[in-house]
Amino acid sequence: MKKLSARRRHPLAALVVLLLALACTGGLYAAFAPASKAQADETAQSLTIEEGKKLYSVGCASCHGTGGQGTSDGPSLVGVGAAAVDFQVGTGRMPAQQPGAQIPKKKVIYSQAEIDQLAAYIASLGAGPSVPTKAQFGPDGADVAKGGELFRTNCAQCHNFTGKGGALTHGKFAPNLDGVDPKHIYEAMQTGPQNMPSFPDTTLSEQNKKDIIAYLNQVNGDNTESPGGLELGGLGPVTEGLFGWVFGLGALIAVAVWVAARTAKAKKS
Repeated sequence: MKKLSARRRHPLAALVVLLLALACTGGLYAAFAPASKAQADETAQSLTIEEGKKLYSVGCASCHGTGGQGTSDGPSLVGVGAAAVDFQVGTGRMPAQQPGAQIPKKKVIYSQAEIDQLAAYIASLGAGPSVPTKAQFGPDGADVAKGGELFRTNCAQCHNFTGKGGALTHGKFAPNLDGVDPKHIYEAMQTGPQNMPSFPDTTLSEQNKKDIIAYLNQVNGDNTESPGGLELGGLGPVTEGLFGWVFGLGALIAVAVWVAARTAKAKKS
């Protein structure tokens, strides 16, 4: 009997084998390849948090507790969020030099990279407001007039109607907002530092905060004109009225004394 001749291979058989080989190779690559971008980002974030924890242990734990739980010398930081850290440390208020009615702004002792590490660690302790982006506090799309209305309604009672600051009770004060970084103003509204109430997005929306920052930049800008003349630091009508009363009345008294002296001298002669 004749041997059966071998069946001829289908012309697509080689292509199928090649595709199977490539699939197996891809699976092996996926199994043994370096970590994906997401994994790399997660690793980088973990390292940032770890470095922030080291900084916290040295500069913050003595007042706020080893785990941010707070002590008699400092409040709990659990849930305050990265924005609170960026504001407090980024303006030099923290670490505090000494306790008092209010912690003033001072020279910043940490670099921005270190502040970011501290903020990442505190954010890992509990959810809270995040550091805003430039799109959130920048001037693009802001309504200056609306910002002025919102500021006078919510902020002027303490900060004065142009943000020049003012005195509060028991040695506390509302700081001058002239020249403050817009990011820090946004963060202060988010977190309510020290004596200031917080204004979450449910109270003042992201757009509202942007409008208020634009208003402050407008009224305190280098090219801002004062149609009322001498503004006396922009402290408002009470200061201007006091100035007019004291110096105006003082001038009238001086004139009266001069006239009386001249009259008495004329009578003697």
